Amino acid sequence: MPEKFERYDSESPSLRGVYGISVAAELSGFGVAALRLYEDYGLITPGRTDGGTRRYSDYDLTRLRRIAELIEAGVNLVGIGRVLDLEHRTDELERHNRRLQADNAQLRAEQDPETSTDHTSTAGNPGIGKREHH
Repeated sequence: MPEKFERYDSESPSLRGVYGISVAAELSGFGVAALRLYEDYGLITPGRTDGGTRRYSDYDLTRLRRIAELIEAGVNLVGIGRVLDLEHRTDELERHNRRLQADNAQLRAEQDPETSTDHTSTAGNPGIGKREHH
């Protein structure tokens, strides 16, 4: 079986488990047994109450919709686990790449203010901002 899916920040409203298993089954179109099976395969990881009752979040329901799409496309459960993991990793890498690009742009702006995206740059007027040599 694939590794268990790691939960994100459980304080986020979309990640807070609010639906019981029967409600999640109804909202997702899957049966209760299917939800338990998907949990066994690590495809979903619902939250748990102190008493151990499963609580599904909006994020879990979105993930179940993606699972339904992949099942419809003919992907088996192990394959679905791989696809979901790769999609998650891709999302993380894209977020990291955007942060690096923003950091890079900021460093470039600090290094050379004339190439900054700041519209107060004097690059368009060669007489402004240059020192006269005597």
